[in-house]
Amino acid sequence: MSSRSEISAIIEEGCRFEGNLSFNGIVRIAGFVEGNIFSNDTLIVSEGAIVNADINANIVLISGTVKGRIKASSRVEIRKPARFEGTITAPSLIVEEGVVFHGTTSMKEGK
Repeated sequence: MSSRSEISAIIEEGCRFEGNLSFNGIVRIAGFVEGNIFSNDTLIVSEGAIVNADINANIVLISGTVKGRIKASSRVEIRKPARFEGTITAPSLIVEEGVVFHGTTSMKEGK
């Protein structure tokens, strides 16, 4: 397994971040984030996390609660027990059965 698949940052459960978050590498959020998130890599929103943000990333994987606009250049995956409210623009979207989804999608090619 290459080092590219390793998590480079974690916002743990109980942590709160407000503002603009920009990162390289894979980031996992398990706490609360409000603001804007930018990455050219992968964002993982874990079960129990609450994210109120506009997200621009390559890949977005959601198991927690997300409210905002997502623009993904590769794909978005929303897995049970996730809750999503907002808009998603991505070339590929996977929504698992059991997810709560309130929003709109636009399937567009990535960057």
